[in-house]
Amino acid sequence: MKLEDLKHLVNMYVYISLMSLVVIMEILAEEETAFCEMWGNPEFPLLSKSGDIMIGGAFSVHSQIVVSSLSLSDAPDPLICTRVNFREFRFAQTMIFAIEEINNNSSLLPNISVGYKIFDSCGSTLPSTRAALGLINGQERTFGKSCSGQSTVHAIIGTSESSSTIVLSQIAGIFQIPVISHFSTCACLSNRKEHPSFFRTIPSDYYQSRALAQLVKHFGWTWVGAVRSDNDYGNNGMATFIEAATQEGICVEYSEAIARTASKEQVERVVRVITRGTAKVLVAFLSYDEMDALLEESLRQNLTGLQWVGSESWITAHHLTTMKYSNILYGSIGFAIKKAKIAGLQEFLLQVHPSQDPQNHILKEFWEETFGCSFQSSLKGVKQCSGSESLRDIKNPFTDVSELRISNNVYKAVYAVAHAMHSMLKCGEKSEEVNMSCTWKSILPPKEIAKHIQDVNFSLQSGEKVYFDERGDPAATYQLVNWQKNSAGDPVFVTVGSYDASLPDGKQFTIKEMNLTWFGESKQRPVSVCSESCPPGFRQAMIKGKPICCFSCIPCAAGEISNSTNSAECSPCPLEYWSTEDHNICVPKVVEFLSYEETMGTLLTAFSLFGASLTLVVSFVFFWFRHTPLVKASNSELSFLLLLSLTLCFLCSLTFIGQPTDSSCMLRHVAFGIAFALCISCILTKTITVVIAFKARTPANTVPQCLASYQRSGVVGGTFLQVLVCVVWLTLAPPFPYKNTVYAAERIILECNLGSSIGFWVVLGYIGLLAMLCLILAFLARKLPDNFNEAKFITFSMLIFSAVWVTFIPAYVSSPGKFTVAVEIFAILASSFGLLFCIFAPKCYILLLKPERNTKNHMMGRNMQKQF
Repeated sequence: MKLEDLKHLVNMYVYISLMSLVVIMEILAEEETAFCEMWGNPEFPLLSKSGDIMIGGAFSVHSQIVVSSLSLSDAPDPLICTRVNFREFRFAQTMIFAIEEINNNSSLLPNISVGYKIFDSCGSTLPSTRAALGLINGQERTFGKSCSGQSTVHAIIGTSESSSTIVLSQIAGIFQIPVISHFSTCACLSNRKEHPSFFRTIPSDYYQSRALAQLVKHFGWTWVGAVRSDNDYGNNGMATFIEAATQEGICVEYSEAIARTASKEQVERVVRVITRGTAKVLVAFLSYDEMDALLEESLRQNLTGLQWVGSESWITAHHLTTMKYSNILYGSIGFAIKKAKIAGLQEFLLQVHPSQDPQNHILKEFWEETFGCSFQSSLKGVKQCSGSESLRDIKNPFTDVSELRISNNVYKAVYAVAHAMHSMLKCGEKSEEVNMSCTWKSILPPKEIAKHIQDVNFSLQSGEKVYFDERGDPAATYQLVNWQKNSAGDPVFVTVGSYDASLPDGKQFTIKEMNLTWFGESKQRPVSVCSESCPPGFRQAMIKGKPICCFSCIPCAAGEISNSTNSAECSPCPLEYWSTEDHNICVPKVVEFLSYEETMGTLLTAFSLFGASLTLVVSFVFFWFRHTPLVKASNSELSFLLLLSLTLCFLCSLTFIGQPTDSSCMLRHVAFGIAFALCISCILTKTITVVIAFKARTPANTVPQCLASYQRSGVVGGTFLQVLVCVVWLTLAPPFPYKNTVYAAERIILECNLGSSIGFWVVLGYIGLLAMLCLILAFLARKLPDNFNEAKFITFSMLIFSAVWVTFIPAYVSSPGKFTVAVEIFAILASSFGLLFCIFAPKCYILLLKPERNTKNHMMGRNMQKQF
């Protein structure tokens, strides 16, 4: 579809709408009698005054509507509004006060008079339609005859209810007549496409709803109930609140609606839902009248113990502060429009009297309801109104000017129209001249008036600035109000914070929490949660079928933490850290290694030093008896070399104890391999020497003179090969310290990585090979003479050595952490002690305890006997 076609369709739609309205007005004008019976004579306003510029007003001067049942056969009964709303009547009088103040102001609209027409909207959409038509059409029935006529008002102030204002704005919007509301907060009215000429002096609920969500979040209330007016104000405001609350992690247990025309049973059901709920906080997005109905039923059902959070509509309503509602509402908190003072308003209100316009029925009705009297003398049982009664003796919402919030919005709306007209008529700027003139126009296009209202930017006498954004909304600022008691015990509204939507996030909301009073006049903040908060160390686990605010607390798993309240997940600790028992902080893991301080390390160190010391003692004994036959027959040179190697074997176990470092890791395996290679090489050489010595039975077969050189070569050769293996190992892939976090998640096992497993097993295998050769040779020499059968003892020592190291392999592979090192040290000590005791214990026994056997004859005794 082309753009021109779309514009044509829109124009056709507007034209048809206008023509339909014209036809309706024609029919209504022709059927005046039926019209008046149905609508209550809409052509005459409640209050009016002529002027060059006419400002219309629509206020809920009456708060109840008598609705009769409709039938297809009978004509509908007239629409009757009853029960004067003193607060709304004050709004209407405030509008009149502002207009009179402007007319007396020579610097604003000089020589231009401002008049007004105020209609009753009765707080409902049907009477609001009547008021809109009355404001637009006026008293003359010329609208239907000519489309060139102008509306009887240039701008409209009203209404107090969002639903009524939507109707008023839509009807006035057809003619582009600007509407400025003082109390309609529905965010839907900010839609410029649907309400192109709408303005308001009260912030949109778009901001209030979000401010309420932030307020609830600030106090930690995650489980709240909600009740709203069943109209545009309540439904749109609560929808925005729930959306914002959900984003803040707040759950709404229930959301109930109350209509102004709701039956008693419906209100009872809503109160029962609130009573049965578990939430301790109730967010009430209610209009003035719905709040009355809810409180009456709450009082009847004894609804107490709730923290009320209110919207601007009722949070500063003085008529709710009666002792009747005190047990229910004390401690309530909510956002309100900024309070102001209007100089001269109170005196103006106190001068309202039926004598100002004797023919005006609303003034008489107001007077009668205020003083409980009647001007009709024919009524029996009713006090006669004398007219001498004084409003100064009355304390009601009409005369109460201590909380001028919405009245100030009416005041600002009137001045906004005046300043817009002042600009439109090109009135002179303020100067020394008392009488300034304006360029008067007989026809004032509504669209141009709306444009100038959009551009107004002025300050009131109080210093408050008035302007509108591109959506027709004012600056969104609120006062946070708390219901408290003064020293006399009377309820007062105490400002405890503020909200300014123009400020950056995080700075919009301020509160003096120390000054707050909660329900029941308590100083302790109430708690309203579905589930108790999960402390640090726990995480939230959703409960199936329950809202997100209902959860169970699950402890964090080992190695995971949560360091804040109500954590959704537990965070794993870094690789080298572990969680504490409370699972609320990560601490460095315990580094585990075999240390000298612990019992196992101390015992192994003691055994190692004891073995080395014992070996030194044996060496001293052999050195002391070095000239005796037994020591000589034992090949003293190899014996001393063997004792040295055993000492090194005992001492090398100490390198396995303590914190592994680069040097200690390389030293422990190299020292172990070389020391044992030297030890086994000595034993192997000794075994070969013993075999050769005892095989030489005749002088012709004596031991060669080069036997000593052979022994040294054998020891050096056997040890050199091991040294060569170790050098290659250290060159290619040396052992290094390694933090093992795989075996035990809760601790770090500091161990020596072998670098090359092949190198380690080659070193160990070479020692095993030497031991196997030694065992075989010693076994073959086991039948040597009993008096000096050293090969027998070598056989035993090799059997023990082999048994220890064969069992070492599975124990080494399967032992965890520091026990791996302990097993290796145990194998070293066990095999060393086995060699020491098996080879040297019998000799020391003879040297120290049986010296008579330490003779050459005794050593050779058996051989001599065999030769004879």
